[in-house]
Amino acid sequence: MAADGAPRRARPGPLALVGSGEFLPAMRDTDRRLLEGRNRRVAVLPTAAGLEGDERVRYWLDLARRHYDDLGADVVEVAVLQRDHADVHEWVEAIEGVGLVYLSGGNPHHVTAALTDTAVWRAVRAAWESGAALAGCSAGAMTLAQTVVSLRGAPQMAGLGLVPGICVIPHFDAFARRFPELVDRTRTEVREMIVGIDEDTALVGGPQTWVVEGRGQVHVYQLDGSVQRFLAGATVELPAS
Repeated sequence: MAADGAPRRARPGPLALVGSGEFLPAMRDTDRRLLEGRNRRVAVLPTAAGLEGDERVRYWLDLARRHYDDLGADVVEVAVLQRDHADVHEWVEAIEGVGLVYLSGGNPHHVTAALTDTAVWRAVRAAWESGAALAGCSAGAMTLAQTVVSLRGAPQMAGLGLVPGICVIPHFDAFARRFPELVDRTRTEVREMIVGIDEDTALVGGPQTWVVEGRGQVHVYQLDGSVQRFLAGATVELPAS
């Protein structure tokens, strides 16, 4: 209860946009902090890997189980691999009451198309709005933004929009080395701020004020053409709407 006797309204939990490293030691401290004070049950959605076959999906789920077992948390497998799974009541129920929801990596366009305007995505958003943490790694981070950028020949598309006004490029240090034209092309294609997140690096907080965690940097390309780079511990301000 609040001091005036009115019931307290739940506040959204923290968000984590992760450049790479889901369920690996590099992200252990970040995941530990995301779970602090929350139910130690983690709903893992391997949706982005849904086109890669059962073996790859199983790899991500098993990796998650080992990772969160070390953190004293249980994994709830939410096997939404394609769009027609995303309105199944079983998976909606599985998300209820978890302390963290995690969207792992794979194909950003597939996970976006599979979850947009579905019961599962509404359940994920409701869990976050009620205080659960919500993390997306690589493709999972891309889909949480306003726009999913063009990669591997796939077209630009609207993201799930939980983090407005930006698009995310994960694995940014690796992409910048191998595909230096990617940022220039993206800057001509999108009207949003570009947030590049290095591997083994996360941007945590939101929806406006964030902190950099991990070994690398976060690169923010402003609409005026300027770029800012932030190391671990730095605070980053992103658009509120």
